Amino acid sequence: MKSFEELVKSFSRLPGVGFKSARKMAYFILQAEDNFVENFSKQLLQLKQLIQACPNCGFYSEGQCPICNDAGREQTICIVATAQEATAIEASGAYHGLYHILGGLLAPLDGIGPNELTIPALIKRLEENPVNEVIIATSPTLEGDATALYLQNILNNYNITISRLASGLAVGSDLEYADKQTISRSLKGRIINN
Repeated sequence: MKSFEELVKSFSRLPGVGFKSARKMAYFILQAEDNFVENFSKQLLQLKQLIQACPNCGFYSEGQCPICNDAGREQTICIVATAQEATAIEASGAYHGLYHILGGLLAPLDGIGPNELTIPALIKRLEENPVNEVIIATSPTLEGDATALYLQNILNNYNITISRLASGLAVGSDLEYADKQTISRSLKGRIINN
Protein backbone atom coordinates (compact mmCIF):
# COMPACT_ATOMS: atom_id res chain seq x y z
CA MET A 1 0.00 0.00 0.00
CA LYS A 2 2.45 2.57 -1.26
CA SER A 3 -0.08 5.41 -1.48
CA PHE A 4 -1.20 4.74 2.10
CA GLU A 5 2.38 4.87 3.42
CA GLU A 6 3.05 8.09 1.48
CA LEU A 7 -0.01 9.67 3.07
CA VAL A 8 1.20 8.53 6.51
CA LYS A 9 4.59 10.18 5.80
CA SER A 10 2.86 13.39 4.74
CA PHE A 11 0.68 13.48 7.86
CA SER A 12 3.69 12.77 10.09
CA ARG A 13 5.36 15.94 8.74
CA LEU A 14 2.63 18.00 10.41
CA PRO A 15 3.77 19.58 13.70
CA GLY A 16 2.88 17.52 16.75
CA VAL A 17 1.85 14.47 14.72
CA GLY A 18 3.78 11.28 15.39
CA PHE A 19 3.81 8.12 13.32
CA LYS A 20 0.89 6.49 15.19
CA SER A 21 -1.31 9.58 14.86
CA ALA A 22 -0.40 9.87 11.18
CA ARG A 23 -1.47 6.26 10.56
CA LYS A 24 -4.71 6.90 12.44
CA MET A 25 -5.42 9.92 10.22
CA ALA A 26 -4.62 7.96 7.06
CA TYR A 27 -7.03 5.19 8.10
CA PHE A 28 -9.66 7.83 8.84
CA ILE A 29 -9.26 9.22 5.30
CA LEU A 30 -9.48 5.69 3.86
CA GLN A 31 -12.75 5.03 5.67
CA ALA A 32 -14.28 8.50 5.22
CA GLU A 33 -17.01 9.26 2.72
CA ASP A 34 -15.86 10.46 -0.70
CA ASN A 35 -17.61 13.82 -0.15
CA PHE A 36 -15.56 14.50 2.96
CA VAL A 37 -12.24 13.60 1.31
CA GLU A 38 -13.05 15.69 -1.75
CA ASN A 39 -14.09 18.72 0.32
CA PHE A 40 -11.08 18.32 2.60
CA SER A 41 -8.66 18.29 -0.34
CA LYS A 42 -10.38 21.36 -1.85
CA GLN A 43 -10.11 23.19 1.47
CA LEU A 44 -6.38 22.48 1.63
CA LEU A 45 -5.86 23.81 -1.89
CA GLN A 46 -8.01 26.88 -1.20
CA LEU A 47 -6.04 27.56 1.96
CA LYS A 48 -2.80 27.76 -0.03
CA GLN A 49 -4.36 29.73 -2.90
CA LEU A 50 -6.44 32.30 -1.00
CA ILE A 51 -4.47 32.99 2.17
CA GLN A 52 -1.15 34.75 1.70
CA ALA A 53 1.44 36.31 3.98
CA CYS A 54 1.37 40.11 4.00
CA PRO A 55 4.50 41.38 2.19
CA ASN A 56 4.86 44.08 4.85
CA CYS A 57 4.39 42.29 8.20
CA GLY A 58 4.03 38.57 7.38
CA PHE A 59 0.55 38.19 8.95
CA TYR A 60 -1.70 35.79 7.00
CA SER A 61 -4.92 37.04 5.45
CA GLU A 62 -7.26 36.74 2.50
CA GLY A 63 -6.73 39.93 0.50
CA GLN A 64 -5.41 43.03 2.21
CA CYS A 65 -3.79 42.67 5.63
CA PRO A 66 -6.28 43.66 8.36
CA ILE A 67 -3.43 44.67 10.68
CA CYS A 68 -1.39 46.87 8.31
CA ASN A 69 -4.53 48.48 6.87
CA ASP A 70 -6.00 49.42 10.26
CA ALA A 71 -5.30 53.15 10.64
CA GLY A 72 -6.32 52.97 14.31
CA ARG A 73 -3.32 50.83 15.28
CA GLU A 74 -0.65 52.20 17.63
CA GLN A 75 2.68 52.97 15.97
CA THR A 76 4.54 50.15 17.67
CA ILE A 77 5.85 46.95 16.14
CA CYS A 78 5.73 43.65 18.00
CA ILE A 79 8.36 41.30 16.58
CA VAL A 80 7.45 37.61 16.75
CA ALA A 81 8.90 34.45 15.26
CA THR A 82 5.72 33.03 13.70
CA ALA A 83 2.25 34.03 12.57
CA GLN A 84 0.81 31.74 15.26
CA GLU A 85 2.50 33.86 17.93
CA ALA A 86 1.11 37.05 16.40
CA THR A 87 -2.35 35.47 16.39
CA ALA A 88 -2.00 34.54 20.08
CA ILE A 89 -0.99 38.09 21.02
CA GLU A 90 -3.79 39.55 18.89
CA ALA A 91 -6.33 37.22 20.54
CA SER A 92 -5.30 38.48 23.99
CA GLY A 93 -6.75 41.90 23.16
CA ALA A 94 -3.92 43.49 25.17
CA TYR A 95 -1.94 44.80 22.19
CA HIS A 96 -3.20 47.14 19.45
CA GLY A 97 -0.10 47.85 17.41
CA LEU A 98 1.58 46.41 14.33
CA TYR A 99 3.52 43.15 13.92
CA HIS A 100 6.60 41.92 12.17
CA ILE A 101 6.87 38.15 11.72
CA LEU A 102 10.45 36.90 11.43
CA GLY A 103 9.61 33.49 9.98
CA GLY A 104 11.61 31.69 12.67
CA LEU A 105 14.50 32.31 15.05
CA LEU A 106 18.25 32.54 14.59
CA ALA A 107 19.76 29.05 14.69
CA PRO A 108 23.27 29.11 13.18
CA LEU A 109 23.79 25.36 13.69
CA ASP A 110 20.72 24.77 11.50
CA GLY A 111 21.89 27.30 8.92
CA ILE A 112 19.35 29.97 9.90
CA GLY A 113 20.97 33.39 10.00
CA PRO A 114 19.57 36.93 9.75
CA ASN A 115 19.15 36.71 5.97
CA GLU A 116 17.02 33.55 6.25
CA LEU A 117 14.61 35.51 8.43
CA THR A 118 12.81 38.75 7.60
CA ILE A 119 15.30 40.90 9.53
CA PRO A 120 16.43 42.84 6.40
CA ALA A 121 12.75 43.61 5.66
CA LEU A 122 12.29 44.81 9.25
CA ILE A 123 15.22 47.22 8.93
CA LYS A 124 13.86 48.55 5.63
CA ARG A 125 10.42 48.91 7.19
CA LEU A 126 11.78 50.90 10.15
CA GLU A 127 13.73 53.19 7.84
CA GLU A 128 10.72 53.88 5.63
CA ASN A 129 8.08 54.13 8.40
CA PRO A 130 9.58 54.97 11.81
CA VAL A 131 7.66 53.82 14.88
CA ASN A 132 7.64 54.84 18.56
CA GLU A 133 8.47 51.45 20.04
CA VAL A 134 9.57 47.97 19.06
CA ILE A 135 8.56 45.07 21.31
CA ILE A 136 10.75 41.99 20.93
CA ALA A 137 8.42 39.06 21.66
CA THR A 138 10.64 36.06 21.04
CA SER A 139 10.35 32.95 23.21
CA PRO A 140 12.64 32.67 26.25
CA THR A 141 14.68 29.87 24.68
CA LEU A 142 18.32 29.80 23.59
CA GLU A 143 17.32 30.67 20.00
CA GLY A 144 14.75 33.24 21.14
CA ASP A 145 17.24 34.97 23.44
CA ALA A 146 19.93 34.98 20.74
CA THR A 147 17.47 36.48 18.25
CA ALA A 148 16.35 39.09 20.78
CA LEU A 149 19.95 40.10 21.52
CA TYR A 150 20.75 40.33 17.81
CA LEU A 151 17.67 42.46 17.17
CA GLN A 152 18.40 44.71 20.15
CA ASN A 153 21.93 45.37 18.85
CA ILE A 154 20.54 46.38 15.45
CA LEU A 155 17.65 48.42 16.86
CA ASN A 156 19.96 50.42 19.14
CA ASN A 157 20.95 52.34 15.98
CA TYR A 158 17.43 53.79 15.72
CA ASN A 159 15.81 56.42 17.88
CA ILE A 160 13.05 54.16 19.21
CA THR A 161 12.11 52.55 22.50
CA ILE A 162 13.05 48.86 22.59
CA SER A 163 11.29 46.51 25.00
CA ARG A 164 11.05 42.76 25.48
CA LEU A 165 8.14 40.70 26.72
CA ALA A 166 8.45 39.81 30.38
CA SER A 167 9.09 36.19 31.23
CA GLY A 168 8.89 34.21 34.39
CA LEU A 169 6.22 32.55 36.48
CA ALA A 170 2.91 31.77 34.84
CA VAL A 171 -0.27 33.05 36.45
CA GLY A 172 -1.69 30.39 38.74
CA SER A 173 1.52 28.37 38.99
CA ASP A 174 3.17 27.22 42.22
CA LEU A 175 6.58 28.69 42.96
CA GLU A 176 7.80 25.43 44.49
CA TYR A 177 7.39 23.61 41.14
CA ALA A 178 9.14 26.25 39.00
CA ASP A 179 12.58 25.47 37.62
CA LYS A 180 15.66 27.56 38.54
CA GLN A 181 15.77 29.42 35.22
CA THR A 182 12.11 30.48 35.46
CA ILE A 183 12.60 31.72 39.01
CA SER A 184 15.75 33.58 37.96
CA ARG A 185 13.94 35.28 35.06
CA SER A 186 11.06 36.18 37.35
CA LEU A 187 13.37 37.85 39.84
CA LYS A 188 15.28 39.76 37.15
CA GLY A 189 12.05 40.94 35.49
CA ARG A 190 10.24 41.83 38.68
CA ILE A 191 7.98 44.89 38.78
CA ILE A 192 8.54 47.43 41.52
CA ASN A 193 5.32 48.83 42.95
CA ASN A 194 5.62 52.15 44.81
